[in-house]
Formats: sequence, structure tokens, C-alpha cells
Amino acid sequence: MHRIFQHDPGLFSRLSGLLGFSLPTPVDVTVLPTDLTEVSPVERRVDTLLRLDSAEDGSLLLAIEAQGKKDLAKPASWAYYTAYLWTKYRLPTALLVVCQDRATAEWAGRPVTSGPRSMPTLTLRPVVVGPHNMPVITDPAEARADLALATLSAITHAGDPDIGAILKALSSALRDVPENVADPMIEFTAQGLGNRPANELWRTLVAVDLSFYRSYISEEIRDEGRAQGRAEDLLIVLEQRGLDVPDGVRERITGCVDPDTLRRWLTRAVTAPAAEDIFDDE
Repeated sequence: MHRIFQHDPGLFSRLSGLLGFSLPTPVDVTVLPTDLTEVSPVERRVDTLLRLDSAEDGSLLLAIEAQGKKDLAKPASWAYYTAYLWTKYRLPTALLVVCQDRATAEWAGRPVTSGPRSMPTLTLRPVVVGPHNMPVITDPAEARADLALATLSAITHAGDPDIGAILKALSSALRDVPENVADPMIEFTAQGLGNRPANELWRTLVAVDLSFYRSYISEEIRDEGRAQGRAEDLLIVLEQRGLDVPDGVRERITGCVDPDTLRRWLTRAVTAPAAEDIFDDE
């Protein structure tokens, strides 16, 4: 039945009017190879993939992607992910995209079709989570009621003017929960905030409000705090002794994040004849 379209490739454009839509007459038609096998492995990874089973609706797959900015190549990749997962697992497949700014969220949520406008054969409609539809949680009690939701709220509102109140509510809520529950939320928040200014605020809150926790991120934050304090002490000692502190020496001191190294330099600063001498043998 299909071979007639190979014999007369322009047939489809003439047929389109009978099917209720209009396809322009092509100026050229090429018959392409029909083998869709990928002869070489192509690595494609979705950020997170979950299988959700329920008594009411059975099973479904949920693919989750974090999207930091607009990427015109992404919709085609997302369509591939969902079609591949549907084919492989034979389960309904949904796509959730998590964004941190409204413009990216609006872009990611637009339906994208793989066919021409008159024939939207495959339409991708992601569900989008972002600052436009996530709650702003500034009440510690509300944050404590659902720590994961509060953490996601903080991440998606990273650029929000209220981010300080959001993070303070989350850090306050985490004070009352077991360490093994708080640790992942502390680290997810730090990772999700990335290099935004809010990350510095979060690290300060962790160092102050959650100083009793021993998580990786809290230990890292406390090390940074100790390093900063020792760097300041070191500079005070050099200045009080009347020693000139060149910009290069000052930058090396303030750029060091190892408390033990700074402690060694601080010990030398008490008797060193010049500021540069604290770095002897290093």
C-alpha cells in the first residue's frame, strides 16, 4: 500500500486536500532510506526517570529534566526521550521540566509539534514547574509540613526578591528534623541555587542555623567560615606589626580556603620580618 508513494512522491501533497488540510506542492522530493536502526550507539540521558504505580491508574513513567535556559534543540530531544521510553516500556510517559526563571518556564511549556502546521503528528506538551506556579513558602511551619516541596520552592524561586525569607523558613524548619532527613535538603538546596547570590545566603544560614549538623555541605561551609576568620586574623597581625602587605600577598591570604594552611601562616606572621616571609618553604 505504501509503495505507490515511492513511485509518485508528490502524491501526498495532492492527497492532502482530500484529507482536510492543504500541503504546498513540493518543488523537489527525495526518497530516503527506510532503515531507522541506529548503527552506532548514541548516548542520551534524561536527568531523572521514575516509574509511578498506583491502584487507580496503573503505572506511568515520569521523565524529569532541569532546564536553566532556553535551548532550541531541547524539544526534539524531549520528544525522543518520551517516544523512546513509551516504546521501550509500553507505559504512558510524561515529561516534567523544572525551571528557575519565568521566561524559560514559559518557553519550555509551549506545545511543540514534529509535523507541519497542518499535520501536527506528534505534539510534545511538557508539564513545567517554575517560579510562576510554585508556592512561595516563608512560614517555617509550612516548610516543615513538606520539606521536599519547600526545598523545591526555594530552588525554583532562587531569583525571587523573597528568596531570603524563603531560605530562612527552610533553614528554620530543618532545625527540628533528624540529621539524615535534613542533610539531603541542605545539599539539594545548595546545588540547586548554583552560583546565584542566594547560595551565599544559604551557606550563611546553614553555618548559623544548622551548625550542629555534620553534612558534607555544612562541613564545607564551616571550613570556609574558619578560613575567612583566620585570613582576617592573619592580615590584622601583619598590619599591627607595621609590615607592608602587597596586593599579591593579600590576595593569596584571602584566596586560601584551607584553615590549617592559614593557621601555619598565622604562626609565622608573629615573627616574620616581611609579609612575604610567611610563605617560606611553600
